Amino acid sequence: MKTIVRGGVIVNEGRVVKGAVVIDGDTIVSCGPDADVTDADVIDATGCYVLPGVIDSHVHFREPGLTEKADMESESRAAAAGGVTTFFDMPNTVPQTTTLVALDEKFCLAAVKSHVNFSFFFGATNDNAALFSQLDPHRIPGIKLFMGSSTGNMLVDSDESLERIFSEAPLPLVAHCEDMAIINRNMEACKACYGDDPEVRLHPLIRSEEACLSSTMKAISLAVEHGTRLHVAHVTTAEELQLFAPHTSQITAEATVGHLFFSLTDYERLGTRIKVNPAIKNFRDCLALREGLMDGRVSVVGTDHAPHLLSQKEGGAARAASGMPMIQFSLVAMLELVDDGVLTLERLVELMAHNPARLFEVRERGFLRPGYKADLVVVRPDSPWTVTQNVIESKCKWSPMEGHTFRWRVEQTFCNGHLIYNNGVVDPASRGEAIAFR
Repeated sequence: MKTIVRGGVIVNEGRVVKGAVVIDGDTIVSCGPDADVTDADVIDATGCYVLPGVIDSHVHFREPGLTEKADMESESRAAAAGGVTTFFDMPNTVPQTTTLVALDEKFCLAAVKSHVNFSFFFGATNDNAALFSQLDPHRIPGIKLFMGSSTGNMLVDSDESLERIFSEAPLPLVAHCEDMAIINRNMEACKACYGDDPEVRLHPLIRSEEACLSSTMKAISLAVEHGTRLHVAHVTTAEELQLFAPHTSQITAEATVGHLFFSLTDYERLGTRIKVNPAIKNFRDCLALREGLMDGRVSVVGTDHAPHLLSQKEGGAARAASGMPMIQFSLVAMLELVDDGVLTLERLVELMAHNPARLFEVRERGFLRPGYKADLVVVRPDSPWTVTQNVIESKCKWSPMEGHTFRWRVEQTFCNGHLIYNNGVVDPASRGEAIAFR
């Protein structure tokens, strides 16, 4: 049976046009002002915008090993409710995704649990570069490198190991860039002044601009030296952003929704709920990142979706866990920035769908094109709603967005042609697919 999504405004590949999307099975067969079909299920998108499904290339779904916080079923449900049709999960789980066996286990789990499409980064360590040649480039998006230890013990701190990783990586290298020597010195100084668990407002002074800039400069230098395809995750400072050229493909930058939405003053209101690594910093950094969305220095917007139990967020800069859940509210948050004039709707679609597909060479997704998989989202403007605990799909059941009233609403999400989310309800039987690359 075919489906037609008609009456909405399609935003795709730089064009904004009223039209329809025709789906046959799992595939788009036509898209645009002239698209039509008889004998089809009809989704009336009048008054709405129709976008490609979001590809979130930076999430931590916590499975295996940390499932008291989250799991693939719960977080992919949150993704579906937020218009996200594909996620790429990071390797700092238990066990870490630093062996081929651990990588295979994640694919097996996702095949039976995930409501949306999926893939997984392989994690680099000081001593596993020999495995890179055994990775299937058609199966995974890239290799994750923690140049600053975020969580777990995946810090790569050996210059010899870094040289080998950058010279031998056969896939895009996604780097978390913070200089741990600088961070450790800052933490010791703060503890000397403020005690063993300094207030969370000091977190951006501990995980400082200097720590981010130093590490990002080193990663870029290594990438230039070795010709490595480098993607720097969650850039947070104005100074770092100056290191990136606009609209290039070898060395690219990601901004996260949290760093685009929050700044230093929000610690007073939200405390450790916005404690993340790298830290949310000054409003001038937030403004610089927002400018980078439109001038091309920021290539991708992700979430770094990282749930913790609220009990694990207790404490301050030393004790409280770093990370926050964001995937369910990423698209509507970015649409709010469109309303505020920060970026255009066309550019939002580039940053959240087209560019992740381009940069990681995703096959037949990320665009509304005939022959591509039917991953799309229908969103309605001027439809206010407030985030309350009962609407949160993430297993941790909290969000830094609680109490915020959004102006846009996700109405439907299609994944592989299947209506997986419809006006507040996720289809419990829906299952995504493993993504194919290159």
